[in-house]
Amino acid sequence: MNCRLLLAALLTATSTLLAIPTAGAAPPPGAHYREYVSLGDSWSADVTLIGIDHTYAPTGCAQSTWNYPKQVAAKLGVRTFRDATCGGATTAEMTSPQHVGHVPLLAAGVNPAQFDRLTPDTDLVTVGIGGNDIGLAGAVVGCVNPLPGPLARPCRTRFAGAGGEDLMSQRIAAARSRITAVLDGIHRRSPRATVLVVDYLAGVGAEHGCYPTVPILDEDLVWFGARLRELNAMLASAARDGGATFVDTYRGSVGHDICEPPGKRWVEGLLPLSTDPPGLAVPFHPNRLGADHQASTVLRALGG
Repeated sequence: MNCRLLLAALLTATSTLLAIPTAGAAPPPGAHYREYVSLGDSWSADVTLIGIDHTYAPTGCAQSTWNYPKQVAAKLGVRTFRDATCGGATTAEMTSPQHVGHVPLLAAGVNPAQFDRLTPDTDLVTVGIGGNDIGLAGAVVGCVNPLPGPLARPCRTRFAGAGGEDLMSQRIAAARSRITAVLDGIHRRSPRATVLVVDYLAGVGAEHGCYPTVPILDEDLVWFGARLRELNAMLASAARDGGATFVDTYRGSVGHDICEPPGKRWVEGLLPLSTDPPGLAVPFHPNRLGADHQASTVLRALGG
């Protein structure tokens, strides 16, 4: 998801349903992979401010040294690994370069089109994308509300159409064709690849908020949780129709959302500090515990 606005806010201040089954074509049992490419946004890059790795992408992408693609690559022992994930990426950045480093203290640069890392020899691809296409992360930041109780106006009302329809739900439905187009593009460039679509962790609880610990009205957090589950359901459907395996990281992460205490939460809240690892964190993004869960879930999907 888009970390640019979140990082800017952080540096100014201090400076995600019902269980979804696996969908799509399953990886072959006992497969051994030689060339692995990871694609995606900040929830795949597992963006960080204290452990940035610029081996595979510019510093401005804020890839962490512990993100799930790197963990998966190390566990599989692949010969060739290319991590294209980048904070702020949308489906458009699969085929277009992304200018990064607009946030102070992070070096400027250009992350080449993520598909540029794919080759005919690529035999494993993970992709986690879609959150920025619908603007979910920006909506979360925009719903931070310091006014309690009757003084606060629920921000979800901004996403109510004139006819009562949910505009965020409409965005999710409209983004489906972009996800299937991404999968088609991967298959055309790497026809032998096993492709995994990785969803978003349960960053928000399904039935509760925790105001004022996270200063977003409880009803708004519940609304966000429903939209997150809706997004994951769309990704599962797109994976099924796009000949990919859907990896459900959501189900196993329930109970580890932003309202949980340090050491139990796998996605950080608004406070830009974490214990996993200790130091500055990117609000509303997975910490190291979340990355570990993503990696173990992907490896299970691969039979590892």
